Amino acid sequence: MEEDGSLAGKRALIMRAQMVRAMRDFLIARDYLEVETPQLIAAPIPEAHIDAVTCGDLYLHTSPEQHMKRLLAAGHPKIFQICKCFRRGERGSHHLPEFTMLEWYYRGMDYRSLMGECEELVSAVARDIGREDTINYQGKTIGLKRPWETVSVREAFVRYAPLSMERAVTEGCFDEIMVTCIEPHLGRTRPTFILDYPVSASSLAGRKHDDPTLSERFELYIGGIEIANACTELTDPDEHRRRFEDVNRIRKSAGKQVYPVSEDFLSDVASIGEAAGIALGVDRLAMIFSDSAAIDCVVPFVPESM
Repeated sequence: MEEDGSLAGKRALIMRAQMVRAMRDFLIARDYLEVETPQLIAAPIPEAHIDAVTCGDLYLHTSPEQHMKRLLAAGHPKIFQICKCFRRGERGSHHLPEFTMLEWYYRGMDYRSLMGECEELVSAVARDIGREDTINYQGKTIGLKRPWETVSVREAFVRYAPLSMERAVTEGCFDEIMVTCIEPHLGRTRPTFILDYPVSASSLAGRKHDDPTLSERFELYIGGIEIANACTELTDPDEHRRRFEDVNRIRKSAGKQVYPVSEDFLSDVASIGEAAGIALGVDRLAMIFSDSAAIDCVVPFVPESM
């Protein structure tokens, strides 16, 4: 479906618009409130490998989750947002420094329930654009019939990695092994949910009750590409602060900017109660559904053409 040139063709943009409309219709039909939150913020959530874009004394948000969680705390139980996000230095066939994210949050839901809703949303989008049963992506046929595959991170390491998950965490190579050894195998013949990440790889996720070394977090992969990242939300402000401080120490040791911590966020987060949230990459899902090798093929402009 790709067309000549560095900009997305007409068919890709029409399909993308249908996708976004289907996402919005799905969530509104389930009584989610569409919201808007600031893109210019005082303090981005610290993450070891994500760098915010500075704008004067403020930052462009890397994700709307901080302010969306504050809306949960203010009493809005089901919310969603489709917005632009910004991350410095991200550019590649699957990455843009400015990209589109769908995020939705639900008070009273955990990550397992949200996994089912994510499956339903992506399936609804696929039906709306005529991709109900199977899709072809870069020479692979991927079945969309439910239920989709579910595998734990620990089991994925047993299947695909040269060392255990625990050893990878201890030796500091967890992210590297995930990218090089595991991710290419995920979602090759049907979408795959990979879940129960180590807490050290899940800065904003709550711990599992039966194994506090793991977090209640999952990611969705289709065709070896990460499409969504979700978790049961961490709502303990003291643990949030400790995790933010740990991440900032990692950033400092790597020569990266250390980010301020939002005291407003920490004061609000304890009021959320049980909740789950998810971020889904709109551009990447458009890549999959349009059989595009690069993210450039599904956006109207890329950084080099602006």
